Amino acid sequence: MISLRSILCGVFLAFAAAGLTAVAAAAQEELFETKAKQAFMIDADTGTVLFSKDPDKLLAPASLAKLMTAEVIFDAVEAGRYTMDDTFAVSEHAWRTGGAPSGTSTMFAELKSLIRLQDLIQGIVVQSANDGCIIVAEGMAGSEENFAVQMTERARAIGLEKSVFKNPTGLPAEGQFVTVRELLKLGIHIWKEYPELYKYYAQPDFTWNKIRQRNRNPLLTMGIGADGMQIGFTEGEGYAIVGSASQNGRRVFAALAGLLNARERAEEARKMIDWGMKSFDKKLLFADGEVVGEASVYGGEKGGVALKAKGPISILIPATNRDKVVARIIYEGPIIAPVEEGMPVGILKVWIGNTLSQETPLYTAEKIGLGALHQRAFDAIGELLIGWMR
Repeated sequence: MISLRSILCGVFLAFAAAGLTAVAAAAQEELFETKAKQAFMIDADTGTVLFSKDPDKLLAPASLAKLMTAEVIFDAVEAGRYTMDDTFAVSEHAWRTGGAPSGTSTMFAELKSLIRLQDLIQGIVVQSANDGCIIVAEGMAGSEENFAVQMTERARAIGLEKSVFKNPTGLPAEGQFVTVRELLKLGIHIWKEYPELYKYYAQPDFTWNKIRQRNRNPLLTMGIGADGMQIGFTEGEGYAIVGSASQNGRRVFAALAGLLNARERAEEARKMIDWGMKSFDKKLLFADGEVVGEASVYGGEKGGVALKAKGPISILIPATNRDKVVARIIYEGPIIAPVEEGMPVGILKVWIGNTLSQETPLYTAEKIGLGALHQRAFDAIGELLIGWMR
């Protein structure tokens, strides 16, 4: 059996020697199928993309917008601007728009009452409470609209480039949209940055105003190690979910959208997470400081420079169909001498099937000085010929 290491090294040498920007691998059949119209799954530890299906399509977020609402709240708590014991008033707008009279998901907050932030967070996270979202938005920003501006600003601050929010609930609003890729990035961010607050996503139920409601996430009771995060539904786009699960030291995050009903949403999410947990093996491709490949150098005392990452490179690969793994070193070359150690040069890209699964920046591992005059002349002729062929 040909090892993954052998396959990758062969590819690396071929592309490093050419010194050209590589072209993505030809499309190969997917290793998994789902009924979801959009889906995205990542291994949290290695960052490996395990599955991708139309992940950048703009979608109405529905209640998945509450992930961003929670992030803004969590950030405010972590920064010390609010405490969990701070109280917020229930306005008539919050009560009518998101409370008992609204007929939407609610924590049944009483009109004109005061509620602790800790209880509002549980209402939002566990019960997907629209009234809870509006109460916090009005308390922190004066209005839903002002709070939504903060949501979009925070989205940009944490690297979400496309998502736009118009309210904290996800209720229909023109110009409000997300992507499953960015929802997953948001979910991973919440898990990493707010571990003490993330635990609320695994809370099985919450009682407020003497009304007990179970957590709306169907994955929590499926025995797959799920401990978050949020579900959503919108007319015309169907049922959606962002979920996370941990098993045997591994954690995956999955986002699915465009499903027909709640049952299909739960089953497809369970199948995808189960597949992600059982169908991949973690492999160390390169140890910390190990040379990954080489880039061509123009006018240097050497014709190539070694490349390495900042730290080890690990990836999850399919337990079967290992021939579906393809790797490329992508860089614009050749590199012009002199070359300093630690210069950013290119990216190591790894595909699993037709999914771009991992991207790792590469840096020069050594210093390359200017070559002798005859070496530079020879390189100039070579570059002239190769450049003309390009």
